[in-house]
Amino acid sequence: MASPPTRTILFTLLVFSAIATLSLAQTPPRFNCSSTSKCHSLIDYISPNATTIGAVQKLFQVKHLLSLLGANNLPANTLSNFSLPASRKIKIPFNCKCNNGTGLSDKRPIYTVQSGDSLDKIAEVTFARLVTFLQIQIANEIPDPRKIDVGQELWIPLPCSCDEVDGNRVVHYGHLVEMGSSISAIAGRYNVSEETILKLNGIADPKGLQASQVLDIPLKACSSVIRQDSLDFPFLLSNDTYDYTANNCVLCQCDAAKNWILDCKPSPLKPSSVKSSNWSSCPTMACEGSNLLLGNSTASDCNTTTCAYAGFSKQTIFTNISTLNTCPGPSDNGNGASRTGSQGLNLAYLVAITHVLALSLLLIQ
Repeated sequence: MASPPTRTILFTLLVFSAIATLSLAQTPPRFNCSSTSKCHSLIDYISPNATTIGAVQKLFQVKHLLSLLGANNLPANTLSNFSLPASRKIKIPFNCKCNNGTGLSDKRPIYTVQSGDSLDKIAEVTFARLVTFLQIQIANEIPDPRKIDVGQELWIPLPCSCDEVDGNRVVHYGHLVEMGSSISAIAGRYNVSEETILKLNGIADPKGLQASQVLDIPLKACSSVIRQDSLDFPFLLSNDTYDYTANNCVLCQCDAAKNWILDCKPSPLKPSSVKSSNWSSCPTMACEGSNLLLGNSTASDCNTTTCAYAGFSKQTIFTNISTLNTCPGPSDNGNGASRTGSQGLNLAYLVAITHVLALSLLLIQ
């Protein structure tokens, strides 16, 4: 048993070691989130080794391969053995839920500990620094980070958010900062103001941006008429992405070139087998009061009328007649189009240090 002076020295060394380690580490990603609704989010991932799209789907437990393909605008006929080089960045779609002011992936993905794993290796290598070992430890209430067992299941708490930004619903995207990048370059690439990025991420000095840092980037979503009582509300897609919804019966895509209006049509897939539905075939998708089916349009004078997707329930798929005014307005300079139909609507460091100090006290007693 070490003497009191020796324990004091050991404790001091542990404290300074912990602080030094944290100061050199990447800032733990933490996105502000106060919404009461769940949502879909995106986050970048770069595998440390060459892999396949199917292996990435399995690692992050993306339910449908098509959702992963759609988030990256890959052809829907892409096979699971599609190769991804070690340097390939891939966007991961997942469900997000707010809790205690921050957003975390909704109890997914679950990682099963392999032989030779440590919390640090899982965080740094397997999940490519999207989380820290301390975040995994705290999320899974692990008393001693050095003691994890082969076969143990760990929740990997990916950062995310469901909050509106400047009054608009957006797709929150965890952007992995590349070497040599800057706030201004990122802002220009994703059409977001520098001020918004700095504010969302609590960055005081843009020059302090680090490579491999995960930034919360709010991506503009295509406007839609999804009902609030729909089982997929809010169904949000960012530019150049697509996804299947309504038990795979509806295919929707977002294309900024099409006036940022969600474009949905019946999918070629059979309905998925889920608890919320026992559909043997996809329901009728006709707009009431018209002869239009989902995705069909008619044009007259300056107006284009479309049968739009409005959500689904356990029994049916909702549709809605929406109208687009294609005539240029006074301020459009002949190029604009306006929608006239229905419209859709670094505390972590302190926590980490406190946690490490508590563990240090336990270790030297």
